[in-house]
Amino acid sequence: MYPENPHLRFLLFLAVAAVAAGGAAANTTLTASLSGNQIKIIWSGLPAPDGLDYVAIYSPPSSLDRDFLGYLFLNGSASWRGGSGELSLPLLPTLRAPYQFRLFRWPAKEYSYHHVDHDQNPLPHGKHRVAVSADVSVGDPARPEQLHLAFADEVDEMRVLFVCGDRGERVVRYGLQKEDDKEWKEVGTDVSTYEQRHMCDWPANSSVAWRDPGFVFDGLMKGLEPGRRYFYKVGSDTGGWSEIYSFISRDSEASETNAFLFGDMGTYVPYNTYIRTQSESLSTVKWILRDIEALGDKPAFISHIGDISYARGYSWVWYHFFSQIEPIAANTPYHVCIGNHEYDWPSQPWKPWWATYGTDGGGECGIPYSVRFRMPGNSILPTGNGGPDTRNLYYSFDSGVVHFVYMSTETNFVQGSEQHNFLKADLEKVNRSRTPFVVFQGHRPMYTSSDETRDAALKQQMLQNLEPLLVTYNVTLALWGHVHRYERFCPMQNSQCVNTSSSFQYSGAPVHLVIGMGGQDWQPVWQPRPDHPDVPIFPQPERSMYRGGEFGYARLVATREKLTLTYVGNHDGQVHDMVEIFSGLVSPSNSSVAEAVDGTKLGTGVSTVRKISPLYLEIGGSVMFALLLGFSFGILVRRKKEAAQWTQVKNEES
Repeated sequence: MYPENPHLRFLLFLAVAAVAAGGAAANTTLTASLSGNQIKIIWSGLPAPDGLDYVAIYSPPSSLDRDFLGYLFLNGSASWRGGSGELSLPLLPTLRAPYQFRLFRWPAKEYSYHHVDHDQNPLPHGKHRVAVSADVSVGDPARPEQLHLAFADEVDEMRVLFVCGDRGERVVRYGLQKEDDKEWKEVGTDVSTYEQRHMCDWPANSSVAWRDPGFVFDGLMKGLEPGRRYFYKVGSDTGGWSEIYSFISRDSEASETNAFLFGDMGTYVPYNTYIRTQSESLSTVKWILRDIEALGDKPAFISHIGDISYARGYSWVWYHFFSQIEPIAANTPYHVCIGNHEYDWPSQPWKPWWATYGTDGGGECGIPYSVRFRMPGNSILPTGNGGPDTRNLYYSFDSGVVHFVYMSTETNFVQGSEQHNFLKADLEKVNRSRTPFVVFQGHRPMYTSSDETRDAALKQQMLQNLEPLLVTYNVTLALWGHVHRYERFCPMQNSQCVNTSSSFQYSGAPVHLVIGMGGQDWQPVWQPRPDHPDVPIFPQPERSMYRGGEFGYARLVATREKLTLTYVGNHDGQVHDMVEIFSGLVSPSNSSVAEAVDGTKLGTGVSTVRKISPLYLEIGGSVMFALLLGFSFGILVRRKKEAAQWTQVKNEES
């Protein structure tokens, strides 16, 4: 008889444990490789496959099994029951390290609700690993990525930010002739980054959520001729160059303004992960890209008013976000303001008793937002933890005939605060002869008919501290996000309508719109009917002119005479609501037309009737009758056509 071998007994125990855990076999293989613009994942030899078996995604390859980026269930392949199959992913963003894929068993008896994702679905636990792929390298970490433009403080400037894997010298080259880049100007860049120790709370400061953000480069193109198309590229000869992009420079004398506006868009991520991601954001980008291309050489910009990527502390989601918006943001200035999902954390510096600031920032405390974006102005607030300051809080700029103002609803905005002082001073000095329209933007809404009861006290503070500024300084539009719907109110003052038309001359108060329909799919209910609290009836109040639950964005077009804002639905790319606001400034070429409209300037009630001969009056009356008859017939036809395409949310009182 041979003596007992303790090592043999231990190895036998491991083998039995492996079989009990799900029948892992030594001949199970897993490969992952690049194939065009995809990553193909192939496995074979998996005995007794189960519907919960999955492939987890890692970067860097040294990550612990529990620290995955995301996962795909094997049952996404038609052949998975046979122990082999294939899955594919679109090309993933460069995370400054290779990817690795690992195959795991997930026995049903270990399916637990103690470890769940953002939607309370059980998360894999990273146990019972069966196979590991070779490393897959995506992109070149040294080459510039995540390009996005922004207006700067001066009209003849344009800023571009981008990310590289090292802080070596990078430059921006730009010029008017795409083919003759030898004549392009060259400017240097500033570089910054942030570290895991700068994050304020979980999960952003944990090994699960943290990934190296790379280095953010900031280049400022100067001396631009107004309203011209410029071509540019970023990088270096040693680290590599980006492709060539282009943009239209700002023109302070432009007679038209074009902008695309939304909030709460988020990011699409092509795998399951710890948080909910926003697949509808792809449609928002698609339709805006269509509209920008249709503009040709007309300048435009993007306005994303808070809740930008919805990373919630999971840093690699920012990579997906910037890769997603690059087709528009590398060619069109992309402007932002801060929302709760970029900033809020338990120890934020300003947290009055009435505010509902919580942990929505996922521990980021505004740092990725502040480093990765650079807006005009110099609004700064220390984080208080030694990390980079919070920036891009409040600022303004002119674009054509519109003055745009951005504020932060997440930091101090009450009277006497630095932000309130800035907003008041900025609105006071608007040149209305050059920019007859003013658009004011922030994240949390001042007005909404959604049932956001937890923000009631904060909204009251906004009404008390901010609404007087909007009314006193004749703000045209006030745009808000946070509520993931579209809603247009009448011009509002003290919660009362000043005008209920959808086409009018500015009537002394701003039109409020909620435009948080950019992509986030969590929807609040509308305010319930006060006299039927137990009945699920949610009437549309009189002050709410239009509201809907479709995803989409707002499109703004303005001339000196008129500002038009439309709501474009993602489901069909068509316009479904519109408001027109006239400035009262009439260009010489249009003055005679304005005076002929019913003898009254639109919406003012001021008579401009002149003496007209009876013959002209008779002819004019006949023409007006014919026009009215044709107009009425057109309305009937249009309503029948629209009824088949779109159903407006109706007012319960009507």
